[in-house]
Amino acid sequence: MDTVAEYVDDLPSLCGQEPLISEAIETGRQRPVFPGGVDIERAASTFAVALHMHQPLIPAAGDDLRSAGIISNLAWMMEHPHIGDSHNAPVFAWCYRRMGEFIPQLLGEGRQPRVMLDYSGTLLHGMRQMGLGEVFDALGYLTHDGRARQTTEWLGSTWGHAVAPSTPVQDYRLHVRAWQHHFAATFGLEALGRIRGFSPAEMALPNQPDVAYQFVRTLLDCGYEWVLVQEHTVEQPGGSGVGRPHLPHRLICTDSHGNTASIIAVIKTQGSDTKLVGQMQPYYEAKGLGPVELAGRRVPPLVTQIADGENGGVMMNEFPPRYLEVMAAAGPATSHGCAGTATYWHLWSVRARSSTNTCWPQACRPATPATGARCSICWPVKPAATATGARASGRTTAPSSPAAPARPPARRPDRRAARTARKGGCPVSPAVGRLRALRTWDASGRLSARKGH
Repeated sequence: MDTVAEYVDDLPSLCGQEPLISEAIETGRQRPVFPGGVDIERAASTFAVALHMHQPLIPAAGDDLRSAGIISNLAWMMEHPHIGDSHNAPVFAWCYRRMGEFIPQLLGEGRQPRVMLDYSGTLLHGMRQMGLGEVFDALGYLTHDGRARQTTEWLGSTWGHAVAPSTPVQDYRLHVRAWQHHFAATFGLEALGRIRGFSPAEMALPNQPDVAYQFVRTLLDCGYEWVLVQEHTVEQPGGSGVGRPHLPHRLICTDSHGNTASIIAVIKTQGSDTKLVGQMQPYYEAKGLGPVELAGRRVPPLVTQIADGENGGVMMNEFPPRYLEVMAAAGPATSHGCAGTATYWHLWSVRARSSTNTCWPQACRPATPATGARCSICWPVKPAATATGARASGRTTAPSSPAAPARPPARRPDRRAARTARKGGCPVSPAVGRLRALRTWDASGRLSARKGH
């Protein structure tokens, strides 16, 4: 199989090889993600943890942004260890490679460790720029070694940590494709072909009907089979909360024209606190669960959680010993206890003996937040699309971020009122969104050394 150059004229390879990328993904779908496969149906329950890793790119030294270089925020932290939290930079760098130390240790002890990894493209580019070859050696081991690749599931992402609800749908698709290019150039086309799941930045799921439909359509067109979502961002078609979050669902999104797209949704329970992963909470929650019925069969529930893999004292200090402890205590997938797993293993095992149509009977859709202040220009009144594509009277579902309680109208439309309306939940225009992103990006590099999540 051909290869993709990692850099072209000192710039990361982010586009131009679309036919090669598509061919690699299509070829990968004809092979199992994990050679030999694993049947987890004998397990009473399962759990999975994902580590999200990201560092933004920021302007280098100099007051003129037109001529300033672009470096990783991690590099800036390394160069300024006495400012803010920059002293954590060496520990961050270790966090990015440490799974390449933990996995072989556990394998040597006869354990069956499992982990999912989500690295942004800007982080991979920044570390390559810094010459952190030891990180890529560790990640390459997890990706290519015959035994290690059985333990590690890579998740797709966006190259620049683009957030789906606030990124124009055309740009978002380019971010998804750019990440695939970069990953294939770094770890190979064969490794890219094994990726089935997608981890959206900030776990942000659009709930504006047209944006949500395009989000799912982009993932499907880019070859993804399932997406990780937060429990409170989805609801059942009738509007109630998800009743069985430990089972896969079909995320169904219908746009304002009645077009429908669906993808498997794996629900991340609880909140976003890194303590949940840092202390391996999914394992202890799964221990209290047992097999449940799905499509007429008894299957083990799956407790899934994701967190920043390096951000905060819990992840930096408490996660390593707790991860090693839990992976040593968890039983193998063929036992009748609680087993660690990769999400795709769970989906594959459940789907192996069922048809596609009957395997995922549970449906969900993006949740509708409470009504708040909305701009009539950004959010015009039009019929709403239901989960079945039927038209109903009234407004469409609300913007992606839950809106604040309605505010009384301002006396005159000034800039302060416009900002207030946006904070109330009104989606801003792409131009305003880009300016806001640039302002945050600049501030993260020039004013603060904290991570740019």
